[in-house]
Amino acid sequence: MSSSKAEPMSELPIPTHAASERHSDSGEIIRDLTIGFADGMTVPFALTAGLSSLGSSKLVIIGGLAELFSGAISMGLGAYLAAVTDRDHYKSEEARERQEVITKPAAEKEECLEILDSYGISREASQSAIECLTQDTEQWIRFMMDFELKLEKPNVSRAWISAATMGISYFIGGLLPMIPYFVMKNVNHALFISIGITVVVCIIFGFSKNYAILKTKRAGFYGAAQTLFVGALAASTSYGIVYGVDHSSLHA
Repeated sequence: MSSSKAEPMSELPIPTHAASERHSDSGEIIRDLTIGFADGMTVPFALTAGLSSLGSSKLVIIGGLAELFSGAISMGLGAYLAAVTDRDHYKSEEARERQEVITKPAAEKEECLEILDSYGISREASQSAIECLTQDTEQWIRFMMDFELKLEKPNVSRAWISAATMGISYFIGGLLPMIPYFVMKNVNHALFISIGITVVVCIIFGFSKNYAILKTKRAGFYGAAQTLFVGALAASTSYGIVYGVDHSSLHA
């Protein structure tokens, strides 16, 4: 007979992941970086590429900087206003749901049962849970917001972070292709260097943002090709339009 004793259950180590889970908000940051940087790489570069067809380095710099600053401010302001709009929408729906819980509790309980029924939970099994849930008005409203309206309470304090992330990433993304125009007098040479910088940055950025989310090289290469294609399409279209307008005016 073995003299060893079984270790008490209370002394067994509890896996930390079972007690709590940590969810990173890096997805939101990557989303803001992607939107800001991608727009910054395509819009200002397309504009400067188009203006370079006019042959004036000064015009390219002035036009590019004007678009760069206005675009960065617009991106940041747009991100902030979007967050505020989400907050106002959530508050409006929450107030409406609160009113319905107070004035029509029977109908709201029925909706709760229907929600659980859609998950395959019978009414007999969910009845006691609903009765317990509806004892707390705030939890009841939260349940309806989460499962009936499927609205997540927005974190408005993050609105400033989102605005700054988009604005700064837009500015940096747009500034990189403009660097050659600051240091080179020949506009055509600056354009080719700018194209090279944009191609390299698009590939690196496209690969990095997809790989950071999906964790596969295949997704990274797809992101690189996708970003490069969008940038090339925007730049070539802008260049062609400005070049065509300029030469049509000369022959008019």
